[in-house]
Amino acid sequence: MIARSPDAQGKNAHREPWQMALQDVVSDSDELLALLGLAPAALAIDGDPAFPLRVPRAFVARMRRHDPDDPLLKQVLPLTAERALRPGFSHDPLAELAANKLPGLLHKYHGRALLIVTGHCGIHCRYCFRRHFPYAARQPSRQQWSQVFDHIRRDDSISEVILSGGDPLAVPDRQLQWLIDQIEAIPQVSRLRIHSRLPVVIPQRITAALVAMLADTRLQASMVIHANHAQELDEDVAAALQPLRRAGIVLLNQTVLLAGVNDQAETLSALSERLFAIGVLPYYLHLLDQVAGAAHFEVSEPLVHGLRAALLERLPGYLVPRFVRELPHARSKVPVFSGASP
Repeated sequence: MIARSPDAQGKNAHREPWQMALQDVVSDSDELLALLGLAPAALAIDGDPAFPLRVPRAFVARMRRHDPDDPLLKQVLPLTAERALRPGFSHDPLAELAANKLPGLLHKYHGRALLIVTGHCGIHCRYCFRRHFPYAARQPSRQQWSQVFDHIRRDDSISEVILSGGDPLAVPDRQLQWLIDQIEAIPQVSRLRIHSRLPVVIPQRITAALVAMLADTRLQASMVIHANHAQELDEDVAAALQPLRRAGIVLLNQTVLLAGVNDQAETLSALSERLFAIGVLPYYLHLLDQVAGAAHFEVSEPLVHGLRAALLERLPGYLVPRFVRELPHARSKVPVFSGASP
């Protein structure tokens, strides 16, 4: 055990447990594999150094030891496969830079505006479609945030604001409250949506203060979490989400379909069942965005069709997530299948 200096202890005394967990992550592949009892030589580890390994220890604790095929490990471990060049895979697969008219603002869809609150994440998912996004160059100043809110105020069609990132829950409550206050002051905005992976990877982030903040706003609040496998949703995650549910916050989940992680009907079915058991409704199943470095996660179109058919056989319609893909310059998410689930 490494002893901390008094100064370090003093600094940490002012941090909440979730902030400590956000800082104390595994960032070295050798350490991660040692924790799991795996030999580095058995895995082709050589990912993009510009997108380093980052995984919270609570998430590591849910991985199976001695299993190089663990579905949680596969989501975070940088592999040589990331360096393979594939036609159609790019640094900006959704043309988000074209929609980023102002620092901090993405306005692609009618009625909704998305705020990039921060570039910081609790975990680096290797399939992340924003892994190459130039956060440092696009992070707004306080004056630029004012321009963002003026843009929303001038557009009467915008009724929902989405907080995204990075991960918006990676910022302190003080900053989050300021953003919500600015949004509340825009009369035509009635809904607030937060997209976050932190409730899954660092469940301590769901504090009483955060729940009160979302419960007290005049805005209808929803939270979209991100889980790809039922193994991610342990009892700590379940317990963390319950106060949000009791406070009337709508809880949804979005999943990315990933080869070798969740491309089996049994796996997706178990995920939907587990989500519903802890009070979260399956929302979207995203086909992989074609971001450079993630091609090895792509699932073939015939398999996608087979998975959808199998889920319809296994689950009631409300537990079958909508299969969608996001395309550059499209005006909405694009359904992979037409028609409603039975």
